[in-house]
Amino acid sequence: MTTQTLPGLATQTSTFAFLSDLRGTDQRPLEFHLHGVVLVPAGYHVTEVKAVTIEAMDCGGKAATWRETVIQVMDGSAEEARAGFMTNRKFLAIYERAAKQLSIRGAAEVRFEYGNSHTPALQYHVTHAEVQPGRILVHLQMPGVQCKAGEACGLPVATAEAGCAPKSGCCTPQAPIYLG
Repeated sequence: MTTQTLPGLATQTSTFAFLSDLRGTDQRPLEFHLHGVVLVPAGYHVTEVKAVTIEAMDCGGKAATWRETVIQVMDGSAEEARAGFMTNRKFLAIYERAAKQLSIRGAAEVRFEYGNSHTPALQYHVTHAEVQPGRILVHLQMPGVQCKAGEACGLPVATAEAGCAPKSGCCTPQAPIYLG
């Protein structure tokens, strides 16, 4: 199995590193932030822990396989929100229970999946966990799409040819083609 660092994500956080940060800290509320603002409100639930294997082929014809740990969180009720944020200890207890049954790899990138009736469900990258007095902030980054074939497809290229072969420019963004 090939381990791959995702293009465009300079600070991929492994499951092991993230859990180590949480385990090495006294009990504190665990908050999920995007661009410095709370993304997941207080009272959330951890609804699922996934050990995901991805098998993919990029536009340059290169196959790759990698693992990810995806942890799904969901809004709680108004009453649960008044009780505050889940602590890192409670989070770890939920994670450990799931990890006993799953084949989670410590080197796998950890992601958090979140959405509600106002926000589509997305899998956010974890950039880092920040321990502050009285809380732990988990800094998230928006997911994105990027060509993984990169140089094999000739990036960056000003013009692109038809087809997808090495050095063809197949991954270069194209102007939309309008039919009819």
